[in-house]
Amino acid sequence: MKKFVKWLAAAAIMGSLAGCVSRTAPIETVQNNVTAGHTDAQVRSAILKAGLNRQWIMADAGPGIIKGRQQARDHTANIIVQYSANSYIIKYDGSVNLMASGGQIHKNYNRWVHNLDKDIQLNLSTGAQL
Repeated sequence: MKKFVKWLAAAAIMGSLAGCVSRTAPIETVQNNVTAGHTDAQVRSAILKAGLNRQWIMADAGPGIIKGRQQARDHTANIIVQYSANSYIIKYDGSVNLMASGGQIHKNYNRWVHNLDKDIQLNLSTGAQL
């Protein structure tokens, strides 16, 4: 009986640890304000340059909107970036092979979007142009 309890306890611990290393996380939307003094064109340029540096495929999709796609092997993430001189928002717009379901997605998606955001912020702070 003691052996059975030990095995059961070990199985419970292993099960709880397996839940801690989940490969999915909630889909994040990134929203940031832009410091005063930037134009729409400068924000657009900062977004496009950040995308290029992070190997996103970026394309204008109308005034104040850029669509982006990240491809890594057989995984694809699509985003929409809405921007103005005052702020920008990076929104999820679909994916392939990233386990997206019920508001959850592979953690790599959030990492890719946060890295893109960091580069946008860096470009805006340095006034980088394409």
